[in-house]
Order: sequence, then C-alpha cells, then structure tokens
Amino acid sequence: MPISGGAQFINPREVIDKASLVEGMKVADLGCGNLGYFIIPMAKVIGKESVAYGVDILKPVLEAVRSRAKLEGLTNIELIWADLEKVGSSKIPDGSLDADFLVNILFQNKKREAIMQEATRILKKGGKLVVVDWKKINIPFGPPVEIRVEPESIKSIAAKINLKLLEELEVGDYFWGLVFEKN
Repeated sequence: MPISGGAQFINPREVIDKASLVEGMKVADLGCGNLGYFIIPMAKVIGKESVAYGVDILKPVLEAVRSRAKLEGLTNIELIWADLEKVGSSKIPDGSLDADFLVNILFQNKKREAIMQEATRILKKGGKLVVVDWKKINIPFGPPVEIRVEPESIKSIAAKINLKLLEELEVGDYFWGLVFEKN
C-alpha cells in the first residue's frame, strides 16, 4: 500500500516491536498521519481493553484515521487534535503512557524540543519514546535534505529533558530511529 510521507519504506511492526508493546499498555502516535500507518497496528497490539491515542494537528487527518479504525473494527483508538509544538496541548495526562512515537514529524517542525517535551511529559517513568525520521541523504523523494533532522540533534534534546538513549535503529534505507526511556 503506498503511503505518503515515506512510510512505504518502513515496516511499522518492526519499529513498534522496539517499544516492547504488550496488551494492556497505553500508547500514542504523535503526528499520526492520515492513514494511521502506526496507530492502527499499535492499537491491535495493545488490545481492545487499552487505549491508543492518535494525535495530529490536521483535523481531516484525524477523520481519515477514524474511518480506517472503524473499517478495521478498532474501538480502542482515541483521536486528539493538538499542536504538539505547545507542551500540554494533547491533554493526555502527565505520566500516563507506556510508550509513544514520533515518526516522520520532526523534520516538519522548528520547535522540536517542545514536541519532545510533550512526548516526554505524557510518558510514565520507564516509558519509551521511539523517534524515526528521514536520513539526511540525497534521494529523489522525501522532504528536502536541508530540512531533515540529524539524530545527534535529537539525542542532544533528549539529554536535556530526562530521556536516556536505549537503542539506535536502522529503519530501512532512508530513515534513522532512536529509542529513549524516560528516567
């Protein structure tokens, strides 16, 4: 299935597995995108008795995810309209999530530290943040190279906001990934 934003080059299940999701966890896909490429499989893994938050700034995107979740019979997805560049905007309670994901959204934003602060705010102590974004390489697709994010800059932000790097991931040929834990 072709997915916009480069997701067709990522196996979401492999990335999701890096967060060790199990049934009963509470999770979020921050910047979930219109096809729910990560939130749909996340919701399936955690089971119908838990909740998977899909957060995005674009209301039509959230409606598209709502439609896809309904088609797949998923009732454990809660969609939230929020500007992740504003800490607290998601309205997800502090320290309530086991894991959250920032997949291919940091290159689109200037306020990366605020986005990572929001992702960290909603994690429980010991919770995992998985960040995936475009490698800074010249390829004929994807966002312009000059707006892509270096993993080192994300590691630097993480060190300032109480996140410990657990693992660096190779996510296909075109993306890097980092798994952090909230201290």
